[in-house]
Amino acid sequence: MIVGAQWGDEGKGKIVDLLAHDSDLVCRYNGGPNAGHTIVANGETFKLRHMPSGILRGKECVIGAGCVVDPAVFVEELDDLESRGVSTAGLHLSTNAHVVMPWHVAIDQGGERRLGKLKIGTTKRGIGPTYADKAFRLGIRIQDLFDPKILRQKLEVALAEKNVWLERVYGSPPLELEALAEQSEQHAQRLRPYIADTSLLVDRALRDGKAVLLEGAHATLLDLDHGTYPFVTSSSTVAGGAATGIGIGPNRIDEVIGVAKAYVTRVGEGPFPTEIDGPDQQRLRELGGERGTVTGRDRRCGWLDLVALRYAARLNGITSLALTKLDVLSAFTEVPVCVRYRLPDGTETEEFPAHQSDFHKAEPVYETLPGWQERLDGVADRAQLPENARRYVEYIERGIGIEVGIIGTGAERERVLVEA
Repeated sequence: MIVGAQWGDEGKGKIVDLLAHDSDLVCRYNGGPNAGHTIVANGETFKLRHMPSGILRGKECVIGAGCVVDPAVFVEELDDLESRGVSTAGLHLSTNAHVVMPWHVAIDQGGERRLGKLKIGTTKRGIGPTYADKAFRLGIRIQDLFDPKILRQKLEVALAEKNVWLERVYGSPPLELEALAEQSEQHAQRLRPYIADTSLLVDRALRDGKAVLLEGAHATLLDLDHGTYPFVTSSSTVAGGAATGIGIGPNRIDEVIGVAKAYVTRVGEGPFPTEIDGPDQQRLRELGGERGTVTGRDRRCGWLDLVALRYAARLNGITSLALTKLDVLSAFTEVPVCVRYRLPDGTETEEFPAHQSDFHKAEPVYETLPGWQERLDGVADRAQLPENARRYVEYIERGIGIEVGIIGTGAERERVLVEA
């Protein structure tokens, strides 16, 4: 499985696209259209939201029960892929995945407006409210769209409460039952060819000895339980969440590849110890093209954080690391790396703080490595990297105790070094 080892946007889509070449089935286990994967293939740029990245390789793909699906966005994405010659015939959508309804989006947007300076920094795509209704056992699932009687009952129950919130709390117009029912029926007809018992499908693939690749949205530090709460997403993003999100036993996962940038970025609000002060942040943002796939927001940029990366390795049981965007650092004469945190009481630690107050006030302790200031365009394998770039990778390996098996040296599909 592939898991993001930072705050997201590490280049998971590119790594999944690479490994999908040798996979039979590519499965997404969490999140919704709030997370995107950008892949450059054959001179074209694809910005995927719902779709597993394996769709571009013509692979059989699964969207699991742990995901939430906005039918309007899903259909739009289907249309875009098919118009560009990408087949969606091998796509399977879990009947147990929950549906992002229009009131979820409206409540998400209204809630962020109401919080003002205390906002979390969500993508305003309705993801949190959808997962909240799932936990409240009031959610609408994909399978409900195909039973008009059940769907109408659920819509009536939901609107009786949601319209009160929309009108009285958020000052938004109410939603109409008949319009929603008609829209849901249209979506159901379009989604019908894709629905499946995806847990059974994946289990059979594994029993048949097929290669299955599990793909997560978001990343470790945005995990609902183990991330930098409350500045997190609303689902389980770590390796353990893959088994529940797809519907297989955890013993079926035999390799966990963590994906990390050679530096760190974060979108939205929340603590970020290694965030860069001064012009180097904007320089790094421009060099790395650091703007959100879904939102277009500028990403906050920071130097690599080994404390957080070790934490991610521990939470996920990472067996090897894919290090992306090494080429972006080629422009810098020196590259700082955070090796410890200095806590408010003056002590220093190499471990990720368990208490949020310590983390929010933690200061990075850096070691500075020499840069390489050479382009990586023509590098064909790790041995050909500039000496200081190679030492940087080795420094990371020593710092987290895990081998770097994949190195990204550019945005294009082909710009990647894979250790034999």
